[in-house]
Amino acid sequence: MANNSSTIRILREIKELQTGSDLSLAVAHLENDVRTVRCLIVGPSDTPYEFGFFEFKAKIGPTYPVQPPSVKCLTTNSGRCRFNPNIYASGKVCLSILGTWRGERGEQWSIAQGLESVLISIQSLMSSNPYENEPGFETIKITAKEAEEYAQKIRHETLRITVLQRLEHILQISDGDDTTPAVASDTPPADYDDDDEVVAESKPSTYQKEDIEEAKFYPFTDLYKRRFLWYYDSYLKAIDGASIKVKDGRQFENTPFEYGTNAMCGKYAYASLKTRFQRVLQALETEKDTWARDGRQLMANQHGTALNLQHQFESLHAHYAGNNGPSVEISLVDANPFVWTLTFFGPQSTDLSGATINTRLHFPSDFPEEQPRVTVLTPLFHHRISATTKALCYFPTKLYDVQNHIESIMAVVVDETPTYDPRALVNPAASALLWGDENSKKMYRRKLRRSVQDAMESCDEF
Repeated sequence: MANNSSTIRILREIKELQTGSDLSLAVAHLENDVRTVRCLIVGPSDTPYEFGFFEFKAKIGPTYPVQPPSVKCLTTNSGRCRFNPNIYASGKVCLSILGTWRGERGEQWSIAQGLESVLISIQSLMSSNPYENEPGFETIKITAKEAEEYAQKIRHETLRITVLQRLEHILQISDGDDTTPAVASDTPPADYDDDDEVVAESKPSTYQKEDIEEAKFYPFTDLYKRRFLWYYDSYLKAIDGASIKVKDGRQFENTPFEYGTNAMCGKYAYASLKTRFQRVLQALETEKDTWARDGRQLMANQHGTALNLQHQFESLHAHYAGNNGPSVEISLVDANPFVWTLTFFGPQSTDLSGATINTRLHFPSDFPEEQPRVTVLTPLFHHRISATTKALCYFPTKLYDVQNHIESIMAVVVDETPTYDPRALVNPAASALLWGDENSKKMYRRKLRRSVQDAMESCDEF
């Protein structure tokens, strides 16, 4: 039986990860089982894994933290895709910290480490040259072209499997994928159990209650949708860049350590991927319209979420009108508490001086379990605003409090000394300038001021 101190430590570690500042990690546990943890790692920027969504399952035993958790990768295209020399198609993760790989002295597990240490170690495998993780890399003679070929197919499958398949599955979109045999879900294949042992076809009839609960456990659905809108421009940039290097229809080349089912097989189809990305974006835009339509009906029915949003709006409307004068204005679109317009004004003596910044907040019917989508209506050249989707990358600390959302939105838009975070660079062109050399930074400010001026002139013409 698990001891109480072990359970308390697990809960503390999960809480710290959920409230931490690392945007590339997310965790959630089963409602009745804190020792079964679903983990998400967002692929690092400037790697073939960039902004991909990689899920893992951690099973934490009763002797934790004396013994490490067992970890399995769930993002394998149903056991058909090996994303790294150390992350197998079966889901096995080879790491010395987990005791699944021999490591150098001092690399083994210790009680000072925890779930975050494990996730960061896995994330470190997702490098710009993943071939380096192959144990025989130092002795194998490999050309730069071969290493690049391996990285190219990881980039392709990161986009296809970890992003597109997942969003298409969530949104119930037909993928139209004819490049490789695939399914639109990362649930384990029917002929494998949690320990990767072949089992009889009758296994489903013997599932325990916990297995059924875990099969229905999808904790990151909302995160995937919002991040897709954030990173959309980066995904298309990756497709456009890769399309120049590899020709559609070309088969993947296998590396020496890939064999049988433990490989990454398929062919390049970037033109198809681009069309599918556009289709997912359209589905997410349509979803906002559905929220608005459903919201009107929920308000008519005096639904709890509708009444909560209406109450928050009335309170905040009075607050901003009474305390802040004309600097902040909020309104409802068509008197619908599920669709808000936030208008605020650029501070004087900043690059946004004179700007009237309009944003739209669409709330889902299950707010705050699912978070609002925030779109910046004013066309600004800004590193936190996607050039295509106009989605704003911001981070409220109180997910249920609309005022906290509003204050977070305004703070991130007007911030003139932002902290670098590669997971928040949702506008590749603006980010490259802002985080470049001094001349690039000056160019970023000029473009931002120019976008403010253009917006002001458009308003005057209108």
